[in-house]
Amino acid sequence: MNKILSLVAVCVLALSGTARAAESPALTAIIALEPTSKKDGMMLSRTGMATSLGKLVGSPMTVSASEDLADVMRATRSAGYDVFVAPPQVAASALQHGYELVGSTDRAEQYLLIGRNSLASAKNARGARIYLPQQDSIYTYMARGMLNANGLSLKDLSDVRYERYPQAGLTALAIGASDLTVVRQSDWDEWANGNPGMAKVLATSTPVPGGLSVVVKKELPPEMRTKMTAWFANSAPAMGLKPVTVHDDLREYKSVAELGVFTPLSLPGAKLVHANEVQELVAQGAVLVDARNDKEYGAKHIPGAVLIPYVEKSLKDIAFDAKQDDFSGLAKLDLSKPTIFACNGPECWKSYKASRVAISKGMKTVYWFRGGLPEWEASGMTVARQ
Repeated sequence: MNKILSLVAVCVLALSGTARAAESPALTAIIALEPTSKKDGMMLSRTGMATSLGKLVGSPMTVSASEDLADVMRATRSAGYDVFVAPPQVAASALQHGYELVGSTDRAEQYLLIGRNSLASAKNARGARIYLPQQDSIYTYMARGMLNANGLSLKDLSDVRYERYPQAGLTALAIGASDLTVVRQSDWDEWANGNPGMAKVLATSTPVPGGLSVVVKKELPPEMRTKMTAWFANSAPAMGLKPVTVHDDLREYKSVAELGVFTPLSLPGAKLVHANEVQELVAQGAVLVDARNDKEYGAKHIPGAVLIPYVEKSLKDIAFDAKQDDFSGLAKLDLSKPTIFACNGPECWKSYKASRVAISKGMKTVYWFRGGLPEWEASGMTVARQ
């Protein structure tokens, strides 16, 4: 009987241990190292963070580090880690894919596109040479975004030179080795004071969260997320990380996420219109073209919109190659009639490309509804369904 009771006791203990393990699954965190500034990430003790934070939240934790920001960005889209300690562009991506913001280590800062004095504006930079620090850096990310907002792509430049140090771009510009570079506002202010009149600001970014940002999965228990927030604010410095106490406006992360990914803010040869203007134009007889596919159109569309899909294979980029795409449906349209092109909002390139192709084919009056169906719905307008 005693042996049976002992066996039962062992089984009960084993099962309770298994239950506790099931209740406390292992957590994962990654420290993404910005290639132009690895100091903050390198200072953080991964072992210390895993032990201290894991003990606090009651779950075993593993912490890894990576300099491959392209791979880390993919992980944000697949929810590959429970916690990201990363540059703002990585955090901005994660916030769109099921994560919430804990905070950042430094205050927001702006980035500037700097050019030689002979360049009238950023829009006149086609064919210029640009100096950028490393392809996956926040500097290059911001350069892509500021050029994109001005209707240009890195592909429109004659030479894109990637080097190691951000501030060296100003020197390259000063000695004539480059025409453009991107620097932080603070670095420009210091350099411009010592080198007056040698270059000028061509574009300024919106505020960008500074230092490293921390985001955690929303699906983690609320109590666990609260403990993590307190740990990063109070205990992280003991592990070599600045306290995460800056709480930037989420709109700043949204702006970073849109740079280089969303369509430009203007389109030469077309007039940018909004939902109320689209409604008025359609009432006046303008043709509204929905450039999405059949399935999307069938699910819901703007009343009166004509489905003419833009079959997209080219890059989502200002310098896209229209020859790779199929917009044969354009032949169905009257090029002399005012036409509005729309699709799935600012991140959808189909209406932008369709507008560009229509203009190149001689369409007289082109309107681009950049906000597309999402803006239409957000404005309270009704939608149609097949």
